[in-house]
Amino acid sequence: MDIPLVDLKKNYETIKNEVNEAILQTISTCYFVNGTDVNKFESEFAKYTGSRYCQSCNSGTDALYLAFKSLNIGEGDEVIVQSNTFIASALAVSNVGAKPILVDNDDNFMIDCEEIKRKITAKTKALLVVHLYGLCPNMDEIMEIVKEHNLYLVEDCAQASGTYYKNQHVGTFGDLGCFSFYPGKNLGAYGDGGAVITNNEKYNDYIKGWKNWGCGKKKYFHETKGGNSRLDSIQASVLSVKLKYLETWNESRRNIANKYCELLQNIGDIELPNYHDFCKPSWHLFVIKTSKRDELLEYMKTNKVFCGIHYPIPIHKLEAYSEYNSMYLKNVENDSNKIISLPIFPELTLVEIESICGLIKTFYGDNKDI
Repeated sequence: MDIPLVDLKKNYETIKNEVNEAILQTISTCYFVNGTDVNKFESEFAKYTGSRYCQSCNSGTDALYLAFKSLNIGEGDEVIVQSNTFIASALAVSNVGAKPILVDNDDNFMIDCEEIKRKITAKTKALLVVHLYGLCPNMDEIMEIVKEHNLYLVEDCAQASGTYYKNQHVGTFGDLGCFSFYPGKNLGAYGDGGAVITNNEKYNDYIKGWKNWGCGKKKYFHETKGGNSRLDSIQASVLSVKLKYLETWNESRRNIANKYCELLQNIGDIELPNYHDFCKPSWHLFVIKTSKRDELLEYMKTNKVFCGIHYPIPIHKLEAYSEYNSMYLKNVENDSNKIISLPIFPELTLVEIESICGLIKTFYGDNKDI
């Protein structure tokens, strides 16, 4: 059987009628931009995450950019961020004129707190924590660091809709939390989309105005030099439907992750993902490590199981950040040659999971029954 990394068609089939009805309802109103659907979703997502405010925007990348803009971070400032993340995390810092300070990750793929402490300087203004793969770091330790050094904290929750730290939704610990609604995310639109959550009215109002060309209070009265970054009404209507099912879907992901961990124990040199008890993961990705990554990836592809790599090149080794190419970050670089993402989506069946794990066991010459 063909097993994709993620199957959006299967997901759509489970909510097809409800989504179609919501889209048609939005179209019938002809409010395609800044309509009631957008306001409704923003209110729902703020309530879901436990935040006071939510401003939707056109992507997770813009969500990060707007977060740093609202904090007035720019030329001459430094922002610490891990290097084992998608480039958008660093680009948000660069695009406001600040300098990303790239650091190593720990054994759980999260930003290394000791590395943070070593990299803080007089120019450090903020820390960007990435809740990679739907996991989360020790936020108590993170908060101690930002408070001690009087830093802003921005949380990159692009992969973490439905991730909790000690029963508190991620994105609500720092000054602002940034989300992506790219189609493949746990809460994904049918196009691009993003959002920023915050409990700070000032930051919320700035973002609300900036995303409408700097016009936050009254049309054509522009208080700031802003831009255009809005979630359209059709995407908002889709997200409102899907938000109702997010917890159920994430629970399915947790069950799948648990099954993977059960079936892949002590297979070859596979290292299973670790996370602490304080974290309730949303498992956007299920990432294992193996020294035979490339061979396993090709073997799975040959057998029509499509895995992935998130991410094959660390930010500090990308051409776009050539000024960092000589930097050495031990864990980031070691992991980048070993990580492989196994298929995970709510509709993945037990038969498919067993088939995936069976192929992996065969690859490693383990003939014990699944």
